[in-house]
Amino acid sequence: MVYKLFRGNVRAMLNRIKRMTPDRIKNILRPIYNIFANKYASELAYWKSRNKGEDGKFENSFYKTIMLAMAQESSDEFIKDKIVADFGCGPRGSLAWADAAKLRIGIDVLVDQYSKVFKNDIISHNMLYIKSTESCIPIPSNFVDVIFSLNAMDHVDNFSIMSAEVLRILKKGGILYCSFNLGEPKSVTEPQNLSESIIQKNLLGKMKILEYRITNSGPKNNIYKPFFDNVLSYNSDYKGILWVKAQKI
Repeated sequence: MVYKLFRGNVRAMLNRIKRMTPDRIKNILRPIYNIFANKYASELAYWKSRNKGEDGKFENSFYKTIMLAMAQESSDEFIKDKIVADFGCGPRGSLAWADAAKLRIGIDVLVDQYSKVFKNDIISHNMLYIKSTESCIPIPSNFVDVIFSLNAMDHVDNFSIMSAEVLRILKKGGILYCSFNLGEPKSVTEPQNLSESIIQKNLLGKMKILEYRITNSGPKNNIYKPFFDNVLSYNSDYKGILWVKAQKI
């Protein structure tokens, strides 16, 4: 009990320091913060802060713009009558835009917490939210036609296991649209430091790649800007983003 109280107090203090500290110092403090922080508590705290900052109602219209850009489509007709899922969906309603789909599924390890804290949001999205674990997505094999995943795969504890699960639930011939953050320092909420080779070994090497777009991140307030400007340039010494369209074979 004393240890938990101490750990909680230290975590709260480090969170305050983190908000006030320049990035270069954050990188030095990160290993210390990781010792005391809790992954799921930190992720839920992030969503609570976003919800509060948006006056208690999540904004989600931007998902349509980003996900259509990932798919290089102008409307949701390409998912007409298909079962569509978003892995690592969060509580915003990331597939609320996808009216043409037969079924919209949000997959996340914190679905039970989202339903408690953000009930009014969750029930308004016309999505089926399913709680995943770090080793199993409780969906039948070969069930989903299209899977999106946006800045989520570096949040998993075991990239190899969750890559296999994403592939398992996708139908043969099904499509994965995925946005990977590359070269991000490991943190409590993002324990993976992904690279092209890691992604190729664990996931894409088992699929047919249809589109492969890679670039360094845009400005902090618009990291996907290079994709929308169609000006892609990548140097692996800096943080990058990989957009992939791949098919299960």
